[in-house]
Amino acid sequence: MGLTPAPESRTVTVDHGSGDGWVTTRLDFLVNWARANSLWPMPFGTACCAIEYMATAAPRFDLARFGMERQSFSPRQADVLICAGRVPFKLAPVIRRIWQQMPQPKWAISMGACASTGGMFDNYAVVQGIDTIIPVDVYVPGCPPRPEGLMYGILMLQEKVKRETLRDRRLRDEMEPDPQSRLYIPPSRIDELSEPFGNSVHQTRSGL
Repeated sequence: MGLTPAPESRTVTVDHGSGDGWVTTRLDFLVNWARANSLWPMPFGTACCAIEYMATAAPRFDLARFGMERQSFSPRQADVLICAGRVPFKLAPVIRRIWQQMPQPKWAISMGACASTGGMFDNYAVVQGIDTIIPVDVYVPGCPPRPEGLMYGILMLQEKVKRETLRDRRLRDEMEPDPQSRLYIPPSRIDELSEPFGNSVHQTRSGL
């Protein structure tokens, strides 16, 4: 039939007497499977969406089924930023710095109408969508969305992670803020803004 045997260099021999098991798979599949099933979320709750997010981790909905029960309140130990609620412009540099402190690979979920588009707060004080500050992978609609909606968004994120490939270097490329821009806020100023909130950017408040 015109078929030629494979060269000897491609032949793999297995010693059945050794008892060692063999598994063959693609590296992309193995890495993405491990990443998708061990996501560590970084909660950034500012409004009523955060209450629904808490309910998602409760026993009735059991977020642990998807390997995301390990809540990381340190950005350096998280790979999924879940923004649950509206983001005022005063908090914009804070969430941006938290995102920059998270190691690669990382993803973001925008939970609720306020985080995704500003929601009902169409005014000068609220950011009209956090995708103007950080890249967003999954949008969860609702005001606020039910726990089932967030869980569906998590499943969508897992499917997105499973379709990634290590050959595409653009997945990890990000635009760094320009220090020469008038919109740039230095880290020292961000620390000063974040002190009243006591979040992961600046845990120790002044005078304590």
